[in-house]
Amino acid sequence: MKKTLLYFTFCFLLYTQASAQDIIEKVRNYRKANEHRLLSEYLELLAIPNIATDSANIYKNATFIMDMMKNRGISNVQLLGAGNTPTFAPPAIYGEVIVPNAKRTIIFYAHYDGQPVNPLQWAQGLVPFKPVFMDKSLEKDGKIIETPDAEQAIDPEWRIYARSTSDDKGGVFAILNAYQALVQSKIKLTSNIKFFFEGEEEAGSPHLGRVLEKHKHLLQSDLWIILDGPVHQSGRKQVVFGVRGDVNMSIKIFASKRPLHSGHYGNWAPNPAMQLARLLASMKDETGKVLIDGFYDDVTPLTDSEKQALAQIPPADEQMRLELGFAQPEGGGKSLVEAISLPSLNINGMQSANVGAMAANVIPTTATAVLDLRLVKGNDHRKQVEKVANHIRKQGYHVITEDPTEEERLKYPLIAKINAKDGYNAQRTPMDLPIAQLVVRAVQSTSQEPIVLLPSSGGSLPLYLFEKHLNTPTITVGIANHDNNQHAENENIRIKNLWNGIETVAAMMLIK
Repeated sequence: MKKTLLYFTFCFLLYTQASAQDIIEKVRNYRKANEHRLLSEYLELLAIPNIATDSANIYKNATFIMDMMKNRGISNVQLLGAGNTPTFAPPAIYGEVIVPNAKRTIIFYAHYDGQPVNPLQWAQGLVPFKPVFMDKSLEKDGKIIETPDAEQAIDPEWRIYARSTSDDKGGVFAILNAYQALVQSKIKLTSNIKFFFEGEEEAGSPHLGRVLEKHKHLLQSDLWIILDGPVHQSGRKQVVFGVRGDVNMSIKIFASKRPLHSGHYGNWAPNPAMQLARLLASMKDETGKVLIDGFYDDVTPLTDSEKQALAQIPPADEQMRLELGFAQPEGGGKSLVEAISLPSLNINGMQSANVGAMAANVIPTTATAVLDLRLVKGNDHRKQVEKVANHIRKQGYHVITEDPTEEERLKYPLIAKINAKDGYNAQRTPMDLPIAQLVVRAVQSTSQEPIVLLPSSGGSLPLYLFEKHLNTPTITVGIANHDNNQHAENENIRIKNLWNGIETVAAMMLIK
């Protein structure tokens, strides 16, 4: 009896694997037959500027994506607003495909806004919203090539350079084209599929909670699958069960009311740049450990299964150290995956007077730093900011939230103005959740190598809002190449990652 059961189990697994491979082959054949058309449409989308505060272009993006959805036969396509808000709230885009007798509903998420751009920082010949093909990455001396015509084969190792190629219009591309590939290949869906494209993720999603609450009747589901971020540094596909939270804060140090000649007043007038440098240095030791009281105290420990998953992730530390060109990482010996499992304090930028050709022999009046605090499960973004503020007070600073008054300038030798944006907390989905395991199996069916299971991404998304407002778990699956320069100049996507992304999403749309 036991041998018979094992035999039938083995046969079922073989059948399931063969069935999955057959589906992926059909999706791949559809993509191969339509590569030029898919990329042509994608280039049009990339050419529309997509900064969240640019309302005119945000609506152009939304209109373009809605047309993409309608052209693919998706139903009930509409914009979801946040209601009356004092500031512009970019709309989310919604659509649905309802399958008769489906037992579950899955919502696929990506965001269509992008990070702000400084065109002067992009490489020569590259313009953020004028997508171009390159034969390989810039770091490998890639060269711009002509957009391939309909008769020219497309090399999957080519890259497309433009803002949001990978973060996150690539996610929009993969979701909509995976669905179209299934429909055109006459492959029946097994779940209701809903689509949700956000328009202000890169601005911190300040209105997302209101959108979810206002439209919760539309957004009921069993799972949100988030298409954002990269694959593992090894190139393997990965399933991510959580994200870190994030909050940004600025620290501005005040000294003299006007710039001073460094010869006449140096060694006498306080220098805010030096004060800021000392203050920031007091926050971390030489290994990168944050020295702020209580910074790690409220961290929720990883479970045994999450620790086991970390131990099985292929190490990428040496690869990335060589790729990025530095001698020794921070962390006191911790691996990259261990480091991103902890809260962090990072200096995004510092500014005081001028450098380079505009440098002058002055003592500046102010110095400013912008920090981002990455949070893990257990941290509260408001409490984490207050911990930093308390540390600044302990260094002897008078902490304020507005520019100092004349009386404050004369009374306090050290003055720091602190402002924090509204952040969000971390989120983590249990790895043993049955529907999460279905996603793992679906993604694995598209890869010959073992996929990576990551308890939490180092990056941040406001995924806790889906649990808070909809009581629904989330799983994140990235498709971009790890060296995509997201959030920075020269953002790009490797074409092979787009193709793989279509297959990955198609498999997840068919989980049983």
